[in-house]
Amino acid sequence: MTPIDALDARILLALDDDPDATTLGLSRELGAARNTVHARLRRLEESGALRAPSRRLDPRALGYELLAFVTLSISQASREDAVAGLARIPEIVEMHAISGEGDLIARVVARDTQHLYTVTSAMLTIDGIARSSTTIVLAEELPSRMGPLLRSLV
Repeated sequence: MTPIDALDARILLALDDDPDATTLGLSRELGAARNTVHARLRRLEESGALRAPSRRLDPRALGYELLAFVTLSISQASREDAVAGLARIPEIVEMHAISGEGDLIARVVARDTQHLYTVTSAMLTIDGIARSSTTIVLAEELPSRMGPLLRSLV
């Protein structure tokens, strides 16, 4: 992934302030050439540094009021199949390999506790999943943010 420099950070912060900003609008606001801003945005997208806009969507807007983290223990011999099976469950919105008590941690959204039970039960039917431990989120104390990191580059 290409490192982000100060101009990239300024572009991204400007997009945080106005997600609908045009390349021309960004170039005027930042005092940078339109072609430069366009090239930077394209490079950020192609490198994977700038993720899809749908990642900004709050799942509650889709009716998924409950957020939980599910720690999974898996059979290492079935790792690929287990991850592929989990990826087919739409309520798993994020998943990471971890060290510690489990092997994977999944960020899971659900409509309510009954729906969460259905989702976690489906997870346990996937080959290679040995066990799970679920933690329900009670309140979001600090939302995901990149602004402070970006401002440290400017």
